[in-house]
Amino acid sequence: MTRILIAAAGSYGDVAPYTGLGVRLREAGHDVALATHGSFAPLVAAAGLRFRELPADTDDQRRADGRGELLRAAAGFVRALGGGLVDAAVRGTDLLVLSTTTAPLGWQLAEAMGIPSLGAYLQPAHPTRAFPPVVGATRSLGGFGNRVLGGFALRMVDRVYADAVRDLRVRLSLPAATPGRVRARQERAGWPVLHGFSPAVVPRPADWRAGLDVVGNWWPHHDPASGLPPDLDDFLRAGPPPVFIGFGSMAGGDGERLSELAVQALRAAGLRGVLQAGRAGLSASGDDILTVGEVPHSLLFPRVAAVVHHAGAGTSAAALRAGVPAVPVPVTADQPFWAGRLASLGAATDPIPFKGLTAPRLADALGRAVREETYARSATGLARTMAAEDGAEQVLKAVERLA
Repeated sequence: MTRILIAAAGSYGDVAPYTGLGVRLREAGHDVALATHGSFAPLVAAAGLRFRELPADTDDQRRADGRGELLRAAAGFVRALGGGLVDAAVRGTDLLVLSTTTAPLGWQLAEAMGIPSLGAYLQPAHPTRAFPPVVGATRSLGGFGNRVLGGFALRMVDRVYADAVRDLRVRLSLPAATPGRVRARQERAGWPVLHGFSPAVVPRPADWRAGLDVVGNWWPHHDPASGLPPDLDDFLRAGPPPVFIGFGSMAGGDGERLSELAVQALRAAGLRGVLQAGRAGLSASGDDILTVGEVPHSLLFPRVAAVVHHAGAGTSAAALRAGVPAVPVPVTADQPFWAGRLASLGAATDPIPFKGLTAPRLADALGRAVREETYARSATGLARTMAAEDGAEQVLKAVERLA
């Protein structure tokens, strides 16, 4: 039995998919713990995995205003994260499975403990000619420009992790080394990274090195015996499929404006709606509108007509999995990248940037997403392709090769 520690940090969408991955590894006979923030302890427990707490949360980053402030907040976040990751790993670990956020920290641990590790990423993080960096770039600069900008983005990441890596290497009695030097060493060694998204959505770039693979999604765990809340199930049965509107962990404190906007757009388009409260605190009610809390996307999305979302990696994939068209409203980080992908594949309307969201724009996009059949056809075709993929199984095979 291999003792596996999965380390994931960030928002709900950054963590939830690893519960399903952990369950697959546990069912194969491995002893699995998931290290993440305390707020996700119930999520981990519900999946039957052991929980290891990581400090820090992303509130400071969400509140940061300006590039310099954001970089300082991110550096503080990962510095706290590093110490918690050591505490989690020393409780007994034979192999580390690392997310995009935790990998630069986990490399130091793997080196000090003499154990293998692999990356299980939800976003493409390596430079490529095929597209610009998924965070911070809004358009392609051509092959050469994309790759140069990708390299620059990694150097910025190394700056964010500099203090955390220095502290970790001192604590673990490792010789001094910069994040960039450690990263280069991992690249030369062909450190394996499995990317948890569909190659039909983002094909594997031809210029990636060996060991970087795109294997398909792994999905958040939910009890197969559970169903939707009775009031939601009743609402879905009471009329035509509604539109789902939710912004996940984005748009905190903007709930009143977004709720009014959503209601106006739905009624202008003549559609029923399910609003997910989320961090924004969306709330509205009526015969044609219901507000819900956290519910499994895998149960709800197949029963809606379209999904309005912030275009996080997990929600974008969940809408495609359900074969449902989307109206992406990206807010920050990698969300513009995924929003653009959905639109380019014909499974979503053109993105509406969050700052430019208005009721008339949303109503127009909803009308097209629901009533123009090309969007549903594209989403359904992608759903069929994704149904044949099993990213968790590919991670399991990689784990067992290393173990």
